[in-house]
Amino acid sequence: MKLYIKYMVSLRCKMMVKEELLKLGLQYVIIELGMVEMLEEITDEQRTQLGINLLKSGLELLNDKRAILIDRIKSVIIEMIHYDDELPTINYSDHISQKLNHDYTYLSNIFSEVKGITIQQFIIIHKIERVKELLLYDELNLTEISYKLNYSSVAHLSNQFKKITGLSPTYFKKLKQKRHSTLENIS
Repeated sequence: MKLYIKYMVSLRCKMMVKEELLKLGLQYVIIELGMVEMLEEITDEQRTQLGINLLKSGLELLNDKRAILIDRIKSVIIEMIHYDDELPTINYSDHISQKLNHDYTYLSNIFSEVKGITIQQFIIIHKIERVKELLLYDELNLTEISYKLNYSSVAHLSNQFKKITGLSPTYFKKLKQKRHSTLENIS
């Protein structure tokens, strides 16, 4: 049995879900972003209690099939961009389609209809968030970040970054460094 959980987008969320399952004595096979595969069926009472407990942590047990599918699409994208060491070498559309065992056009249409943006726009937003993280860690330069996130060039990354944030990656990094040094001087 699989349970789908909304807003489960980080390793911390996975730990919270694991903790709630253990509290209720529920056996699981695997916990992934947005999904838990249970060892056996759970009762309606257990499902209700799990839903209540998850809400306290800001998570939501999903029941609607469309909402579940949208959340699964988002989870695949977030995991792919933020947690996988390397992005897939195949097209994102093929990767998402393979992971979810659905035709990409079907997934794309439902996603756009419900979320009001395309899957591609959602991917770009998350790639830019990942670029911001990597810039702040200061371990990789723009060329390395561009390569890591499968951009065709640094110019392409910079153009997308500026389109989304209104700033160039270099200026963004300088602003964050300036803010950080100002905070250190105050301390």
